Parts: sequence; C-alpha cells; structure tokens
Amino acid sequence: MRHLDLQCVTDESVPGTGDFERWIAAALAGRRDDWEMAVRLVDEPESQALNRDYRGHDRPTNVLSFPADLPEGVELPLLGDLVICAPVVRREADAQGKTASAHWAHLTVHGVLHLLGFDHMDSVEADTMEAEERGIMAQLGYDDPYQSELTPA
Repeated sequence: MRHLDLQCVTDESVPGTGDFERWIAAALAGRRDDWEMAVRLVDEPESQALNRDYRGHDRPTNVLSFPADLPEGVELPLLGDLVICAPVVRREADAQGKTASAHWAHLTVHGVLHLLGFDHMDSVEADTMEAEERGIMAQLGYDDPYQSELTPA
C-alpha cells in the first residue's frame, strides 16, 4: 500500500499529487514498499508557528518532518508527516537559481529521509544524508541539489 494525503492550504503554485508520490517513492526505493504519509503545503504563518513550537526557531522554514511515533509492536506503514512552506520554497529556488520543481523534489526527498531517521546534526551525518539525497535526485533526473553550494562564486 502506498498512500499520500496531500493537504494544500496555500495560494502559491505547488506541484501535484503525482509529483509528490514520485519523489516520495524514489526516496523510499529499496527501503520501504508500503508507506503512508501526509504532506501539508502551507504559508509562512503556519510554518513559523510549527517551527517555533516544535524546533524553537521563530521563523518560517522550508520543510519540517514529523516522524510517526508508533507504540512498540504496532506494525503500520505510517511514516509521518511533512510540512512544506510554499513561499519559502519559491524564494529559495529563485535565490539558488534552481527550478521550482527541482527544489520541491529536493525538499520532499530531504524530508522523507528525515522520516526514515537520517539527520545532519554533525558533519558525518550530513555527508551521509547529502550523499543519499544526491543519489535520489540523480535517479529522478535532477542536478546535484548541493552543487551551487560547492561551486565557488
């Protein structure tokens, strides 16, 4: 079973359900065949409130990941929820010279990897997670999402 609950509460232009399903499936390929999750596309006030309440950062952010916290012994395909802030995604894509589609795909893949337990709290974790992201994005036909950060200005 693969199930996506896509919730859009923004007036911004956003990708469709099929795009999110493709990006999620790519991030989960070889890891999980069955999955269920929600992706909520929001504006800045909701992103800021969630970022403040759950991470202690009083500003909107691009993506927040909320892994499912299932009781021990409960076997469900539930991964958790992603909250993606559409205006932040648009601004970041413009600032980084990326297509909107590439940035949406990257942030979705990034969020799904967080749901799977990947993190970037130290350089070793960050290198591992970024390598996973690069590989998934390449499989999806996108450029290295970190390339602009690696290229001298």
